[in-house]
Amino acid sequence: MAVRGLFSSTPATALPIVYLSQLIGGDIRDPGGAKVATLRDFVVAPDPAQPFASVRGLVASIRRRMLYIPWSDVDHVDGHEAMLRSSRLNLTPFERRDGEMLLARDVLDKQLVDIKGRRVVRANDIQLAVADGQLRVVGVSISGRALLRRLFGRYSNTPSNAEQVISWADVESFGVQNPRVQLKVSHEGLARLHPTDIARIIDSLSVHQGAELVAALDDETAADTLEELSEERQADILEGLDEERAADILEHMGPDVAADALGELPEEKAQSILERMEAEEREDVRELMAYEEDSAGGIMTTDYLIVPPGLTVAQALQRLRALERKPDFLHYLYVVDDEQHEKVLGVVSLRDLVLAEPETPLKELMKNDFKSASLEDKPRDVAKLMADYNLVALPVLTEDGCLQGIVTIDDAIEWLLPDDWRSRLPRIFGT
Repeated sequence: MAVRGLFSSTPATALPIVYLSQLIGGDIRDPGGAKVATLRDFVVAPDPAQPFASVRGLVASIRRRMLYIPWSDVDHVDGHEAMLRSSRLNLTPFERRDGEMLLARDVLDKQLVDIKGRRVVRANDIQLAVADGQLRVVGVSISGRALLRRLFGRYSNTPSNAEQVISWADVESFGVQNPRVQLKVSHEGLARLHPTDIARIIDSLSVHQGAELVAALDDETAADTLEELSEERQADILEGLDEERAADILEHMGPDVAADALGELPEEKAQSILERMEAEEREDVRELMAYEEDSAGGIMTTDYLIVPPGLTVAQALQRLRALERKPDFLHYLYVVDDEQHEKVLGVVSLRDLVLAEPETPLKELMKNDFKSASLEDKPRDVAKLMADYNLVALPVLTEDGCLQGIVTIDDAIEWLLPDDWRSRLPRIFGT
């Protein structure tokens, strides 16, 4: 596949393509044609502002000694070798600097994310092209044709329409797993995807890569993404994050989901992360972690909205709009006699609230014959009750009627499904 008009000063004509795999191990020659070194790798520094990464230089070897040749010393490259402008070489040993990536070592045969395709792919080869005198990375070949070319020389170095190639601008790589080298990857393209798409990609990555991707997201997007993953995968990712960052993300998650994720971590690790959370969120999560998993208390959330009975519809809506942090679930409002003890007097659906006249008192609008569960009820019984009465949420009350939490339908219905189906169920309620 030819590359056309990639750069502003490049005519819209096909640029000659060279393949990384056929250059690696090739000769580096001086202006007279004599071999002076062997080409081992290409050095690039990814820049989000530059869709097609520029090659900074070559990594060369002479008798197993690794050297660096800046691109400015290279006259040109063809399909199998590089030609220098001068016979003189700087013999200083090569050392990779922070922010640098080696195409053969860090990208070739590694996993990348295809942003447009919303999938994880393998870099079977890498296409490069010279534009404006600069060698740039332009594409990643993911087809079997590339592997056959590399393994058996079955196909030539000439690009073909049969070559399945993704533009370098549409892929994202991962940081270098080397404690001596730091490569910060922004993952801006991935951050623009829907959390469900990001979660599917994370499921195809290693734990290290998944944690790197989540760490690059803002707290809210990271939280939404983690909520789409299984509890086991959530725990794996949280373990791979800095504890302060993990705490920040958990604060943006539903308290029930955060509690389940922390429950999968070793106790000492979970407590350490908990201590780094803000006090209010920490106590909500800690309270939920105290309940048995196989109980209504173990599957409920404390993310709900309560209102006093003396409000009118207009006042209740105004209070809702003024909330700094709104609950993820807003299908019902719970009318309580005391906002400290939260004894439930009735339930108002958001639909009824919106359709009622503004001056209507909540105590006239609320339903006081609502269904509820107790903390010890079995999740399967709760799910059946919700299914029988077509409820999307069920309040969980103490013996004296005080609200402890609510069970939403997405958490309840899991208990009516076979075990291997539960992880496939999407979260219905969220931001």
